[in-house]
Amino acid sequence: MGTARIAVATSEVGVAYDADLPLIVDALRADGAAAEAVPWDADPGVWERFDLAVVRSTWDYAERLDEFLAWADATARVTRLWNPAPVVRWNSDKRYLRDLGARGVPVVPTRFAEPGDPLHEADFDRPDGVVVKPAVSAGARDTARYEAGRAADAVRHARMLLDQGRTAMVQPYLPLVAEGERALVFVAGAFSHAIRKGPVLTEPNTIDNDRVAHPGVTAYHPTEAELRTARAALAAVPAAGELLFARVDLALGADREPLVMELELIEPNLFLQADPQGLRRLADAVAAESRRTPV
Repeated sequence: MGTARIAVATSEVGVAYDADLPLIVDALRADGAAAEAVPWDADPGVWERFDLAVVRSTWDYAERLDEFLAWADATARVTRLWNPAPVVRWNSDKRYLRDLGARGVPVVPTRFAEPGDPLHEADFDRPDGVVVKPAVSAGARDTARYEAGRAADAVRHARMLLDQGRTAMVQPYLPLVAEGERALVFVAGAFSHAIRKGPVLTEPNTIDNDRVAHPGVTAYHPTEAELRTARAALAAVPAAGELLFARVDLALGADREPLVMELELIEPNLFLQADPQGLRRLADAVAAESRRTPV
């Protein structure tokens, strides 16, 4: 078998800001692969040159969703794409939380509002406030939390999203997020490492798209309950086999039990700088997938 040709799919913003990207490419090259970072919107003829395309920092996909999903489908026809195109499509819209909840996974309670739906302030009035966000977004863009008594502002936010033809999400704000969000990283189906980071929505009642997406990252040892919840979420993913990578974001509910905030299967920051062994695990998993004989 010849040298494995591996594309690590990224974007213009990924090339500029993804600290994991050069680490992954260098690790694959050190293992003997012909690896390179390739913007996902490069010339379509590029992808058939590769044995494997690994979706990584395609961080502008949410603004170009239809184009991105068409790329995923087209790329999967000429090479192996991981995570697979059907998983990418499913995970691109946070309405997947409905599927997780229906499978018994504890998720943050979420109400979805579609364009044309009526909005009532009573649905945005919670003792600890609410979070409003679009169902398709990355990096907490167009997301804000609203304090109790600011339901009218939360409604205006949601109506803005609906007027743009987007689906809006309304969730109760979880006060214990002040203790940190947990992000559990899995590689080839096995737990790899975890981090805890500070709360993102620190300034209430405002949309701030320049906020730091991952403040105060530190290594973290998850509890058994957190691992159990993360594994339940992954088991509910409609995928034929193990995922190459996954990140499960958790926060604590009022009873201190973990709730799934998001399940990141497309382009999550994997925090490989926080755990060098995580980089080794990912490189090994990519190399193993590149050697696998297609079914």
